[in-house]
Amino acid sequence: MELQLKSYTLKLKHTFGISRESYDTQDTLIVCLSQGGKTGFGEATSNPYYGITLEHMLAEIEEIRQDIKAYDLEEPEIFHQFLLEKGLNNFSLCALDLAAHDLYGKLRGKPLYELWGTDPSHYPTTNYTIGIDALEVMVSKIKEMPWPLYKIKLGTERDLDIVRELRKHTDAPFRIDANCAWTARETITNAIALKEMGVEFLEQPLKADDWEGMEQVAHHSVLPIIADESCIVEADVEACAMHFHGINIKLTKCGGLTPALRMIKKAKSLGLKVMVGCMTESTVGISAIAQLLPQLDYVDMDGALLLAEDIAEGVKITPEGKVIFPKTGGSGVRLIA
Repeated sequence: MELQLKSYTLKLKHTFGISRESYDTQDTLIVCLSQGGKTGFGEATSNPYYGITLEHMLAEIEEIRQDIKAYDLEEPEIFHQFLLEKGLNNFSLCALDLAAHDLYGKLRGKPLYELWGTDPSHYPTTNYTIGIDALEVMVSKIKEMPWPLYKIKLGTERDLDIVRELRKHTDAPFRIDANCAWTARETITNAIALKEMGVEFLEQPLKADDWEGMEQVAHHSVLPIIADESCIVEADVEACAMHFHGINIKLTKCGGLTPALRMIKKAKSLGLKVMVGCMTESTVGISAIAQLLPQLDYVDMDGALLLAEDIAEGVKITPEGKVIFPKTGGSGVRLIA
């Protein structure tokens, strides 16, 4: 396969804030794999929380360029195993795996969801995320982007007041993501008030390794609890079954579509709800997530909607939350930048 690496700095429409950081731009790596006259695209973003930089991803993929050039793609899963043996971090692995899946589908002229035997006629609606900011700014974002479902980032000293104010401006259901900022007691108490304000579930309220606290929350919260930072790779799914009601899978963190498919199957066997989430990424990454939609209970794939300007075309999401799938194979991605 021929390999191209393209790096971009994505500019956001608005400053995006969570409990531990805020940012206006996002660095991202696009991997392009070509074979048989077709090109597949994959993506992975930098991430300071997990110590992932653009420079590191570029360097380690460059180290195996000749190995990739000599590789003849047949099955993405076999290619993923080949990459695992090279010792790549999961973010680099994700970008390559997504590109391989996109290429695989394009070579066969079928979208991935069809190759997987799933029906995209029914799928969950993606939320639109409102990051932490001044209260009036958070309100203005809701007014600017009317949406059927919102995720609200929390982790401040005024969390309940924020939700009360936002509730005045929309009847849409809320999801709450505290990004590890609460204690067990706060979570159990906050859940009571938040349920009354139309909140659907809480995502990762406690620190990722606070398993004792999460066990308390799982047994006493009046709202379902979804794991995010506590569920990174396949081995985490079983541990989460005893402490959460569902998991949020991030393709970049687990290493791509190949492990994500196995995580979905495992989670369902354990009775967990399954969500797939995104980073602040382009339509390249979002289009890969969309292929999983028929298998999911919840989805957070608004990353490209938060951008001032996208770098790719593929899956489109209408203001009503409807997903329009490309007619081309794979993830249906085409770079426009």
